[in-house]
Amino acid sequence: MTETSLLARADLDPDVTRRIVAEALEGADDGELFLEYKQSESLLFDNGRLKNAATDNGQGFGLRSVKGEAVGYAHSSNVSEGALKRAAETVRAVASGYAGTLAEAPARTNIRLYGDDNPLEGPPFADKVKLLEEIDAYARSKEAKVRQVTASLAASWQVVEIIRADGQTYRDIRPLVRLNVSVVAGAGDRQETGSYGLGGRAAYAEFITEGRWKQAADLAIRQALINLDSVASPAGEMDVVLGPGWPGVMLHEAVGHGLEGDFNRKGQSAFAGLMGEMVASKGVTVVDDGTIVGRRGSISIDDEGTASNRTVLIDDGRLVGYMQDRQNARLMGVKATGNGRRESYAHVPMPRMTNTYMLGGSHSKEEILASVKNGLYAVNFGGGQVDITSGKYVFECTEAYRIENGKIGAPVKGAMLIGSGPADMQRVTMIGNDMSLDTGIGMCGKAGQWVPVGVGQPTLKMERITVGGTG
Repeated sequence: MTETSLLARADLDPDVTRRIVAEALEGADDGELFLEYKQSESLLFDNGRLKNAATDNGQGFGLRSVKGEAVGYAHSSNVSEGALKRAAETVRAVASGYAGTLAEAPARTNIRLYGDDNPLEGPPFADKVKLLEEIDAYARSKEAKVRQVTASLAASWQVVEIIRADGQTYRDIRPLVRLNVSVVAGAGDRQETGSYGLGGRAAYAEFITEGRWKQAADLAIRQALINLDSVASPAGEMDVVLGPGWPGVMLHEAVGHGLEGDFNRKGQSAFAGLMGEMVASKGVTVVDDGTIVGRRGSISIDDEGTASNRTVLIDDGRLVGYMQDRQNARLMGVKATGNGRRESYAHVPMPRMTNTYMLGGSHSKEEILASVKNGLYAVNFGGGQVDITSGKYVFECTEAYRIENGKIGAPVKGAMLIGSGPADMQRVTMIGNDMSLDTGIGMCGKAGQWVPVGVGQPTLKMERITVGGTG
């Protein structure tokens, strides 16, 4: 794409646009013009037919002026000189009578974590529908107990351009693809579900190979059949072993959000004021890493132009860092970490996670399981709720098993993990050597904004965790 691609798309003069931005941000501490163009599509094949197909093209801008803790923000889907001038008048008010010094621009980066290819320009629409039909037919032929199949494809292609008051410009082109398969299996009057998804920042071709979609269908069927044989979950305080990969979503929610800069600057996080202190067991190291090639949560630059980073948050149990956008970093006297993210041009950036995970340890999965006499092995999670201020959480297990005398026992249904993230990080006693990231399905919500993220962890043992159940 050319230097003025998004400006040219809207027929805007680059010099005039830069002058408007400079005048709007005069006297402010920071700010930018965020331009966005996005294409997206989704296809849903459910119960033997194409139930929904949607495409969307959109563009817009957001103009932000930052003065201390105050933010002036104006946005519009009408990318025109007139709309920019009206937005400038709005945001200029926040810095009226203020004499701030514009913050230094983000450093440049040549690192590219994904290609420019637009996944929507890949397979024709008819081929995508045919693929979903094949997934449906395959899952039904694979297992007689399968009663319903839902398969979906989703993709987006986002182009962002960030123009600062000093005229510096930052760009990124972000592809994103996801494939998901969900099945309902039944025996008699009982029915249970299973699902599996995969995705990342790449073209469709990487994720819709026959081997990968068959694996997704197989694993969805497997989970449904396991749940069909499940018994009521026990309840009470017990040792819990978390599986690798996607169970890191609990770490993301119960700990990760509490390590975002805004919550700590305002004293709203359970981790506020604990920098340098032990907040987890020794051996626990947690990082947020937006620099992993092709991962769903990765970003070459964030939505303020800061290069993505690998930020260590907890090092061997000790709190050593927070995730920062530019505003909160400046107010806290630290450097921005490349975590300033926004859902779209209509939203202000804030500190958000990218790919957040716990590093591996030295124990094998078998060794960890063998250490538990009576407990729970949680392999997959569904929804959960977390209170940032207290760190208290509730998470639903979608695939879990009894552990009896060091062996994996019967699958259980209805298990809920209940606890406090900061407290339960102190209950980690064994960390596995099998760290893995999730398969590329995560979405994270905060203050009404949703962004794609990644999670991960190794197998790990947590002692004396409260389990809610019906057994």
